[in-house]
Amino acid sequence: MWPFRRARKHDDVPTLRVDPAMGEPTARELITALERRDWRTARDLLTPVTDPDDHAFHVSVAADVPGVQEWIREWVEAEPRSTLPLLVQGAHAVYWAWEARGAQAASRTSQEQFREFWRRLKFAENCLDEVAARDPDDTTARAFLVTSARGRQVDRAEADRRFGEVVERHPGHRIAHEQMLQYRCAKWSGSHEEALEFARTASAGAPAGTPLGQLVSAAHLEVWLRLPAGEDDEYLRSDEVVAELNAAADHSVRHPDHRPRPGWPTLHNSFAMAFTLAGDHDSAAGQFAVIGDRVTNWPWQYLSGGTVTAFTRWRRVVTEHTD
Repeated sequence: MWPFRRARKHDDVPTLRVDPAMGEPTARELITALERRDWRTARDLLTPVTDPDDHAFHVSVAADVPGVQEWIREWVEAEPRSTLPLLVQGAHAVYWAWEARGAQAASRTSQEQFREFWRRLKFAENCLDEVAARDPDDTTARAFLVTSARGRQVDRAEADRRFGEVVERHPGHRIAHEQMLQYRCAKWSGSHEEALEFARTASAGAPAGTPLGQLVSAAHLEVWLRLPAGEDDEYLRSDEVVAELNAAADHSVRHPDHRPRPGWPTLHNSFAMAFTLAGDHDSAAGQFAVIGDRVTNWPWQYLSGGTVTAFTRWRRVVTEHTD
């Protein structure tokens, strides 16, 4: 059943690593090209990717490569008629902005960090707005504008407008939905109820096999994250939540019509963590079997010890309960 090497019972040393390409060959080549500041190869890798979800995934991978801001202007100036370098520049600036802010809560983030965060986000939005203005069919720049909506703290009407611009062009856009879910979470501009309603509606309204079923597990994890100790586990382990998690998985990643697309490990990692913490070890085991060693930062970063340590520890717990 298990496609990975089973860890020894008392071996807590992480043996895995997070792969930003998530096992996708083109994404791996793209990372290598951008690390070498080889924008011509990056262009040639991105240009043939036309599916909106695949394109957003690959641009996200490109945007997360450190140091791109130091040289991307060379590409923008070399190909002024193309929106692609401007898109990569703007998408990277969104990641660069969050780097300036850091991962601490707002109360532990300095005003200087916030000022730099907002400055970089404004630069990102200028780039992304220009891409959207020049390319009416674009979905990726518009999806990144949904992400930046949280940081810019835009009002609900503006956030909804940005999200609508994406789904009008591609109704099931996965990254846009994931980012809009975050906007609706209590930790940003919404509430537990809003996040859950958004996730349920999006999942139920999508065809069988949809990746959007993962929004349900993500929403429940976000509720769990903000509950006091004791109440958090009680919430996830309730019969209602466990049943809803299974129904969402049946409609999406466990449905016969589900087809993996680039970035698929995130979906299974989300369900794996939710099922594990909910105590549904059989369902969690099924997700770990699909994942293999393709651990993703989100959502395991929410647990103590770091992504790989948390993933390895909980995978071991599930293994011991299902062998």
